[in-house]
Amino acid sequence: MQETSQADQVVITAPHRELLDQVLDKWSLQVLDKLCGRPLRFNELRREIPVVTQKSLTATLRRLERNGMVERVIVATRPIAVEYRITPLGTTLQDLIDALLRWSTVNMAEVERARARFDAEV
Repeated sequence: MQETSQADQVVITAPHRELLDQVLDKWSLQVLDKLCGRPLRFNELRREIPVVTQKSLTATLRRLERNGMVERVIVATRPIAVEYRITPLGTTLQDLIDALLRWSTVNMAEVERARARFDAEV
């Protein structure tokens, strides 16, 4: 068994929970996944994630921007456009996002079986 020092122990505080809730919520993972690929304008993001509402996407982008994961950039075109880009901090999540999405894909059938067993017992 490996010894761990107090410095290695993770303490989950209220700010940690809030951040994790905001980064791992229903839409944030998908938005971050899309923006890791390339910068996108708002309507491009809506097309990439067709089930998200305009209100939810706006709120998600604002939360991610507030947390430093996404930046809103004014593009000097005619008319002026806005695009969203992943920040260096947001990029540090890419491997974790890929791993979570891969895990959910690989394990979805087993999760569905577990849900069915549970629901049958309740």
